[in-house]
Amino acid sequence: MIRLRVKEIAEEKQISISQLAKLADVDYKTVRKIFRDPQVVIDLFTLDKLCWALEVTPAELIYYEPTPPLIWQKRLGLIEGKEKRLVEGENEEGDVDENE
Repeated sequence: MIRLRVKEIAEEKQISISQLAKLADVDYKTVRKIFRDPQVVIDLFTLDKLCWALEVTPAELIYYEPTPPLIWQKRLGLIEGKEKRLVEGENEEGDVDENE
């Protein structure tokens, strides 16, 4: 799992969403989305601006925890129930997806 630590770092530095948006010259809605969803996809230009505004490196802003892909989680018995069916190609109703 990869996620952004923008919210945690901003809170540590007592920087609000609106302050960070102004400091980084990033749209308020974008910063708010990053605060709400740390796994949101952003471009490198935005990442650079956030790093500059928060005075951190990209390595400090990005959290990485190795997580095996779903197929390996299934094979290792790490998932079960609904998630396992979805990995095996069944839809939520239990029917096999013909497109797989």
